[in-house]
Amino acid sequence: MRVTDLHATLPPAGLPGLDPSLSRLVDVPGAATDAGATRTWHVLDTGAALAERGVAPVGTIIAVHGNPTWSYLWRALVNASLQRAEIGGTPWRVVAVDQLEMGFSERSSLRRTLAQRIADLDALVGELGIRGPIVTIGHDWGGPVSLGWAVENRDRLAAVIALNTAVHHPDGAPLPFALRVATARGMLAAGTTGTTAFLDTTLSLADLEPAVRAAFRAPYATVSRRRGIGGFVADIPATAADESTPALRRLSAGLRELDVPALFLRGPKDPVFGEGHLDDLTERLPHADVHRFEGAGHLIAEERPYADVVLDWLDEKGVARVSGTAGAGAPASADAPVSDTADAAPTGHLWDALDARREDDETAVIDMTTTRDGAPLRVSWRRLSARVDEIAAGLDAFGVRAGDRVSLLVQPGPTLTAALYACLRIGAVVVVADRGLGIRGLSRAVRGAVPDVVIGEVAGLRGRALPPAPAPDADAAVLFTSGSTGPAKGVVYTHAQLTALRDTLASHFGVTADTGLVTGFAPFALLGPALGTRSATPDMDVSAPRTLTAAAVAAAVRASDARIVFLSPAAVANVVATAGALDADDRAALARVETFLSTGAPVSIDLLRRAQALMPNAVAHTPYGMTECLLVADVTLPEIEQAAGDRGVCVGRPLGTGQVRISAIDAEGRATGEPTTEAGVTGEIVISAPHLKRGYFRLYLTDREARRGLPARWHRTGDVGHLDADGRLWVEGRLPHVITTADGPVTPVGIEQDAETVDAVFRAAAVGVGPVGRQVVVAVVEAGARRPGLASPELTDAVRAATAQPLAAVLVAPTLPTDIRHNSKIDRSRLAAWADRLLAGEKPTVP
Repeated sequence: MRVTDLHATLPPAGLPGLDPSLSRLVDVPGAATDAGATRTWHVLDTGAALAERGVAPVGTIIAVHGNPTWSYLWRALVNASLQRAEIGGTPWRVVAVDQLEMGFSERSSLRRTLAQRIADLDALVGELGIRGPIVTIGHDWGGPVSLGWAVENRDRLAAVIALNTAVHHPDGAPLPFALRVATARGMLAAGTTGTTAFLDTTLSLADLEPAVRAAFRAPYATVSRRRGIGGFVADIPATAADESTPALRRLSAGLRELDVPALFLRGPKDPVFGEGHLDDLTERLPHADVHRFEGAGHLIAEERPYADVVLDWLDEKGVARVSGTAGAGAPASADAPVSDTADAAPTGHLWDALDARREDDETAVIDMTTTRDGAPLRVSWRRLSARVDEIAAGLDAFGVRAGDRVSLLVQPGPTLTAALYACLRIGAVVVVADRGLGIRGLSRAVRGAVPDVVIGEVAGLRGRALPPAPAPDADAAVLFTSGSTGPAKGVVYTHAQLTALRDTLASHFGVTADTGLVTGFAPFALLGPALGTRSATPDMDVSAPRTLTAAAVAAAVRASDARIVFLSPAAVANVVATAGALDADDRAALARVETFLSTGAPVSIDLLRRAQALMPNAVAHTPYGMTECLLVADVTLPEIEQAAGDRGVCVGRPLGTGQVRISAIDAEGRATGEPTTEAGVTGEIVISAPHLKRGYFRLYLTDREARRGLPARWHRTGDVGHLDADGRLWVEGRLPHVITTADGPVTPVGIEQDAETVDAVFRAAAVGVGPVGRQVVVAVVEAGARRPGLASPELTDAVRAATAQPLAAVLVAPTLPTDIRHNSKIDRSRLAAWADRLLAGEKPTVP
């Protein structure tokens, strides 16, 4: 049915996902400049449906669409709320409105400004008799309308939610390009009203089914029915002189006074509302929970399961209970499965050693990539401390303040070290996304962190007093994960947590001023000054660990007289492979090393043995950790050799006051068991430590999953493993890589270890093919094959004979796909999809 009438009407039947019984027309007295008129609204309202089910709602969610959508945008929230109410979940009434001049609501000749639309919404809420508690949710320009109403009705307000929106436009700043085109002279009427160009462009921002696309277009079939689209665009407050600017400024200022729970959901691929708009919202509501759905765009409600997110969040925040009405499904508090860990309160600051040695002319940092008079560049403690103060003063003079995010795009070396400590000293939050993410990953990480300042080369000022030191619980840094299990995630650390990391590292490994440190592992490359010991980074490409040679390590050890060497597993592999180039002086230098560490990914016993042979007087350690908690457990090579015989990789016992638990996995590979220290239980590794991260940057859902069922300061790692009878932790793989066979879940690492005992196999991966619960195990190996495909019968028999796990097939690939940062974390998910295609008969391709 083609709707052409300008009166309010019900939507046509048959629109996908829309229950016609929830549509209603409501006559509402006009408000503000529309006073004296009666306007008819179309709304989706679950109130009657709840009453028919005998369910009393705990409150009302008012959902406001933007331009050029209509209440159909909120159908998932409408449907999910009813489904939950039917099974005893918290019953929320949802009222999704069609703003006047939009959707299937009435058209009029009135030009509706932002202030008018807020008044219109208030009149509708009043006519419907909704007293509270009320939760508002808005998208696009429905954000300012819903938030504007929220600011003016705080007595009834329970929470606010917004999807891809904005409430502030800086004076003098241009509109986003898409809106500049839409508002250009000669284009506005033609593009928004005279044709469907604006509507078509908006709907093209998501991959919609044809029937869904047609449903969004249904209310806007004629020029006269599209005038509201043009009116919305024309009302965009782009300058101080625009009619709606005062209303926008009032509501944006009023947000600072809201103390109700707030949730912002964002699709980053939005050509209209950018990261800066989200940054502005979080600055006004700093307590808000934020989640960025990587890969989603402007029409996030059509691309991601936002409805479940919203309803779960309302339950988690206890909005209904706080508002005084406990819903049927309101979650009861439960005893935590594990106890809160008592953080050992670290003392001082990360830069204390710099301050203590500011008059010391001994070497602090050695830059092996830069030479002076034929020798590596050396920077003294005195010079480094002064340089930190100079850069800090310069940043302060430039206007960088505590809490500002600063991205350091500086080559590793003394300048980067000084810039990092300068930022920490003034309370700026350092964004560290190393080149090991690759160009694409690095760009996405930096954009997602929305830095306030990007530092390339650094200039300092002298003689300026520094601001007060930041508080221990202030954010200090955002470190990015490797991206080996999805898009790189920003991990937030406070000053106290970084200081706790320093203290744990110093205590466990006995670091003193005389120790000396050589590190080719990015996360620890900047900790030398914090530990108060000299440090050197070998001459290498930090974005490619495999470029590190044995000679480069020896040169760094010789230059720094270091007793500790810290390398990534991929770097260790190439160091061992290039050991033949070492001369007598190199070997003598390496013989003085007392402690050798490799972390970041599993390290084989054979590789550790070969590395220790180059440093014969060193104790080889392979600590277990992750970006979220850089040091969890530690084990030495002798301990590994004594513990041989178990499945997986032994990573030792927790460091310091850290704790480890195991949450058992079920038949579908989900970690559902109560965390335990019982030996032999295979499941997800759950950890706690004083130096555990504060959280993820703008990834509320990721944070929520990481602490699911746990008290504060605990974290689900996503790794699977078990504890043995002596309390040692064994890692068996990643939770998403657990293979769910008909006989139960199977972890991959033990199978891979078996396969790698075959002489022809350099590296192996075990993956699952088939439906969950009935998967079969397939081994994919690197064995010198030039072309991918089925392994030879001889190799297949040898691999099958090496493991007790039945294998459906053995496949070969020239190389196994790994992450960029470590060059060693195998992408098993990618291999599983490749194996599935190959075994289904597709032409073999490189995975």
